[in-house]
Amino acid sequence: MKKEPSTILHIEDNADHAELLRRGYEKNPLVNKIYYVTDGEAALDYLFHRNEYCVLEENPRPDIIFLDLRLPKIDGLEILKKIKNTEGLRDIHVIVLTSSSEEKDIARAYEYNINGYLVKPVSVEKFNKLLSRLGYE
Repeated sequence: MKKEPSTILHIEDNADHAELLRRGYEKNPLVNKIYYVTDGEAALDYLFHRNEYCVLEENPRPDIIFLDLRLPKIDGLEILKKIKNTEGLRDIHVIVLTSSSEEKDIARAYEYNINGYLVKPVSVEKFNKLLSRLGYE
């Protein structure tokens, strides 16, 4: 079966981490478009088509969300809660990609039926290996 290209929303406040993932995305033919926001408020604006993200054609519904938990303005777990409690958004695949390996964060994230929880590696080399395992490099 041929896979269709995916639209990804990357919610990440660390520009270096975002750039590493962007480079990996560019190498993947199954990624159609990547949208990137830097805080929780912008993420919700994007998902609910508010403010600067109000034009649906320019800000399509993502197939996959990579979500950091430690975000400015609105916490990643609060975003996750809103996604999973909203008709039309709850079936989006969400992968938490965060620096937190705390059991309570992992447990809370899985309570919202995420599709995966990955702890960001510290080194660029390990981060690239993680991307490779995900099929993005």
